[in-house]
Amino acid sequence: EFHGWARQPGQRTVQGELELWTTRVLRLAEPAQVVVAGRTDAGVHARGQVAHVDLPAPGEGDDVASTLLHRLRRVLPDDIVVHRVTPAPAGFDARFSAAWRRYSYRVVEQDAPPDPLLRGHVIAVPQPVDVERLNELAPLLLGLRDFAPFCKPRDGATTIRELRELGARRRDDGVVEIHLLADAFCHSMVRSLVGALLAAAGGRRDAAWL
Repeated sequence: EFHGWARQPGQRTVQGELELWTTRVLRLAEPAQVVVAGRTDAGVHARGQVAHVDLPAPGEGDDVASTLLHRLRRVLPDDIVVHRVTPAPAGFDARFSAAWRRYSYRVVEQDAPPDPLLRGHVIAVPQPVDVERLNELAPLLLGLRDFAPFCKPRDGATTIRELRELGARRRDDGVVEIHLLADAFCHSMVRSLVGALLAAAGGRRDAAWL
């Protein structure tokens, strides 16, 4: 029920909630600024997400990390869970210190209606998914390269990424899970890669186009 991670005026976002409550529970003079390892769009769920916030130096004997964890768990909505809070080493940055990000994109064929309990976690596609063919094509996209054709460009932002893992498997419940791991992803890169792979694996495009 979030409009993604990034703070947006008038919209409920993960960053907005974390900043609001961090500021309140620590009674900060200035609003907290929370930085995340990987921003997510609306409809994308995150597990094991890492974020950091710069805070005033604590007083002697103050355990700010423990206090923040305890208080956030009491006030945050139930669709955000903070698992751990710890002091970060000098120079740590959640975004630039991250070694990799992992995505799982889950699809089902439209002629096999998904479990309604999964409706917020899968997307239906009109054609059958050939998992074997998809895995044959996936290596064509691996490596360090310019992924501009798969990204929405942003001023001043690079589209060069290293895609380290890409593959698919069909789960026992019929859901096809496409796994991607890279040093980072640019805007819309994951959904664009998945869409292109599905088009090529389904025969609507060829390997040369991919």
